[in-house]
Amino acid sequence: MKKFVLVLAAFIFFINAYTQSYKKLHFKSIVCDTHNDIISTCIEKGYRFDSNLTGSTHSDLNRMFKAGIDAQVFSVWCDGTQARPFDFANREIDTLYAWIKRDPDKMMLVTNSDELMQAVHQHKLASMIGVEGGHMMENSLDKLDSLYARGTRYITLTWNNNNEWATSAKFETDSANAAHKGLTDFGKQVVQHMNKIGMMVDLSHVGEQTFWDAIHTTTKPVLISHSDVYTLCPAYRNLKDDQIKAIAKNGGVIQLNFYSGFLDSTFDAKEKAFEAKHKAEKDSLIATGKQEFFADNYLFLKYADEVKNMRAPFHLLFDHLDYIVKLVGVDYVGLGSDFDGISFPPQQMDDVTSYPLITKTLRERGYSKKDIRKILGENFIRVLKANEVKTVER
Repeated sequence: MKKFVLVLAAFIFFINAYTQSYKKLHFKSIVCDTHNDIISTCIEKGYRFDSNLTGSTHSDLNRMFKAGIDAQVFSVWCDGTQARPFDFANREIDTLYAWIKRDPDKMMLVTNSDELMQAVHQHKLASMIGVEGGHMMENSLDKLDSLYARGTRYITLTWNNNNEWATSAKFETDSANAAHKGLTDFGKQVVQHMNKIGMMVDLSHVGEQTFWDAIHTTTKPVLISHSDVYTLCPAYRNLKDDQIKAIAKNGGVIQLNFYSGFLDSTFDAKEKAFEAKHKAEKDSLIATGKQEFFADNYLFLKYADEVKNMRAPFHLLFDHLDYIVKLVGVDYVGLGSDFDGISFPPQQMDDVTSYPLITKTLRERGYSKKDIRKILGENFIRVLKANEVKTVER
C-alpha cells in the first residue's frame, strides 16, 4: 500500500510539474494573434470590450490577459456594400482608439516591433490594426496613407469581395471563366506602395492569381493573417503547397485560422445541413436589416448544441501546423485565430482563454521551447520588423 501511495504521489508531482512547465512557457512567451474581429462584433451588438463578455463573444479585454495574449491585431472589416467603406474603416479605428483611451493602463496602440516590445514590458495589450479588405482604401493611395497614419499595419488585399484592382479567392473560385483575375497595374502599385511605407501585404482571402501577382511584385515578406492548408481541407481560400513554399521563400509567415470550415474537410456538408434546417429563420433575420454574417451568428448562438457537434476536432489545428512545418519549416507559421469573426472554432477552443492549450499540445507533439516561441509570436514579429521603414517618403 505504501508503495502504491508513493507511486501515486510521484505521478501527481510529475503531472503538476508538467502543467506548470507548459503554463510557464506560454505566459513567458510573446503570444501574437494576427486576426480578431471583436471590433465589428462590439459595434454591431453594442458591447463594451472592457466588460465581461463571457458567453456572448470569444474575446474581451480581461480574457485576453487570462489567455496570455501579448499582441492582438484587431481586424477592421466591412463587406464592401457600404457607400463609403473608408469612412466605415475609420469608424472602427475610432472604436479601438476609444478602448485604448478608456484603459490606457491595459492597452497600448502599437505600430512597430519596438512599440510591441514596450507594451509587453509594461504588461499592456499591444493593440494593432489590420484592415481586412482593400476596398476600404477606395482606390486611393492617399487614403492608404491615411490608414497607415492611423496605425494600420496590414491590409488584406481583398476580402471575399473583389475590388477594382484585385480579385478574391471566392471570386476566382466561383468565376472560372472571368475575363480578368489577379492584380491590375494599379494593384501592383498598391503592393509597391505598401512596401514603401512599411505596411504588411496580407494575402489571406486573395485569389490564386492575385496571390502570385503579389508574390512576384512585393519586395518584403508577406503576411497570411488567417488561413490554413488546402491539401488537408480544400476550402477555396486555403493555401496550396506551391503557395506555402513561395511564402517561405519570400520570408513571410502563415498565421493559422481556427475556423472549422478551413480545418475540417467534412465541415461543409454539416454546415449545409444546418443552413437548410434554419433557412426560413435566417431569411427573416436578414429581412429585418441584419447583415448575413450577424444573422448566421445569431442562429449559431441560438442553436449552440447543434453547432458544438459541427466543430472540427481539436487535433486538426495542429495537423495543419505540422503540415506546414514539415513542408517548409517552423519559421513560417503562427496563429491568426479569427475569433469573433467565426462561429465554429475547433473543439476545446471555446474562446481566447483556451490559448494555453495550444502551447500544451505543441509540447505534447514534441516541439522545442524555442520553436514554440516562434510559433506563438516570434515569426510574426520577424515579418513585422522586416516590413518596417524608418522614414516614409512620398
